[in-house]
Amino acid sequence: MRLHTRDVALVEATWQQYVPSAVLHDVDPTRFRFDWHSEELSGMSVIRYELAAQVHCTAEPQDQFLACRVHARDVRMNSSRSDLDPTHPWFTDGPRVDAHWDEGAQVTALAFDREPLEALARRITGDDAMSLHVTDISPTTAASAAAWDRMFDYVERSIEAMDDGDALLRAELARHAATTTLSSFATTILNRRSRSPQTAPAPATVRRALAFIAENAHRPITIDDVAAAVHISTRGLQYAFRRALDVTPAECLRQARLDGAHRELRSGVPTTVAAIARRWGYAHPSRFAAAYREAFGVLPSVTAGKHRR
Repeated sequence: MRLHTRDVALVEATWQQYVPSAVLHDVDPTRFRFDWHSEELSGMSVIRYELAAQVHCTAEPQDQFLACRVHARDVRMNSSRSDLDPTHPWFTDGPRVDAHWDEGAQVTALAFDREPLEALARRITGDDAMSLHVTDISPTTAASAAAWDRMFDYVERSIEAMDDGDALLRAELARHAATTTLSSFATTILNRRSRSPQTAPAPATVRRALAFIAENAHRPITIDDVAAAVHISTRGLQYAFRRALDVTPAECLRQARLDGAHRELRSGVPTTVAAIARRWGYAHPSRFAAAYREAFGVLPSVTAGKHRR
C-alpha cells in the first residue's frame, strides 16, 4: 500500500489499520505531509512512512507486538516505563510509547499479530504453553539495535524485489523478521529456554514427518505445519527429531529445500540460479550459493553448468 497525502484524518485512519492504538496529537496542518508505504507478510505488516510536521503521536498496542524506529534529529520518546534512546528501535506489546518531533521524521515499523509471534516463541523455547510478553521496551544491547535496523532494511529490500508468486520467500522473510525481533529485545523467552522438552513419540512419527517435509518443502510450510500433519505438538516433534536423528525439524526442512533446488539445477531446465534460489526460499543468490556449497561441495552455478541443455 502506498499513500501520499496532506489529510490528517486520512493519515490517522491509515495508521490505525495497522496499529489500532495509534493516535496523532498536536499536528501542525500547515506543514503536514505524509508518505506511507506498507506491505503484508504472514502474520505481520512491514511499514515505512515519512511524516513532515510538528507531531506528538502515541502507540499502545493491545493485541499486537509493535517494533518501531523513529529517525529524526529532534525526536523525544518515552514509554510508561522509562525514557527511550531516540537512536534505537523499541518493542512493546502494551505499554504506551509517546514520540514527539518538531520538523519531520521517518518511521520504520513491524506490526506483529500476537498469535503467530507467540507460536514462534513457543517453538523457540519448546514450551507449548508459554505466554509471550515484552519485558524491556529497549533493545538488549546497541549491537541488537543495529541488528534490528539491518534486518528491517534487508526485509524491505527483499520485498521490493519480489513478485506475487514468491509465497515461500515471503514466509521466510516473515520468520526472519520475527526471529530477529525476538532476539533483539528482552521477552519472556529468556525465562523459558532452560525448560526440558516433553516425552518423545515413536520413530514412526518422525518417518511420517520426513515424508510430509519431502512432499511439501516447495510450499511455505512451517515446523508447526509438519507437527500438525503428524498429530503431535511442535515441542514433541523437535524432541523426537533430536532423539531419533540428532537434528532439528528445521534443519531437515532446510536440507529438503536445498535438495529440491539441487534437483532443479540438475534437470537442465532453462532458468537462472537466482530464480531457483527464490523458488526455494532464498532472497539472495549469494546466501543460497553458500548454503548450497556447504551441502553439496560445489557452487550451484557449477551444477547448473554441467547439466545445461
